[in-house]
Amino acid sequence: QVQLVESGGGVVQPGGSLRLSCAASGSIVSIYGMGWYRQAPGKQRELVARISSGGSTNYADSVKGRFTISGDNAKKMVFLQMNSLKPEDTAVYYCGKAVGGYPYWGQGTQVTVSS
Repeated sequence: QVQLVESGGGVVQPGGSLRLSCAASGSIVSIYGMGWYRQAPGKQRELVARISSGGSTNYADSVKGRFTISGDNAKKMVFLQMNSLKPEDTAVYYCGKAVGGYPYWGQGTQVTVSS
């Protein structure tokens, strides 16, 4: 079994910051290959940031310079520090990882950026 549990979402004003956390358990043995994704109403789920199998990080163009993904492999946790938030960052944020070729997702955490 695979479990991913996100936390840290909330309501924040434009320009504010939030830090999301994702705790992995079960068959996930490392954080490499884990990523943060988001889905806004009426839109498809999109990649926000990811830690590759080699440990490098990649980001969507829309969040480069504002968001930072990091992780603690010993604790099997991944974080997303989000700064300079914009209303267009409003979405449900999910952490996800493919295990054995099958994608697993957490339940998601809502991030709302509004004045």
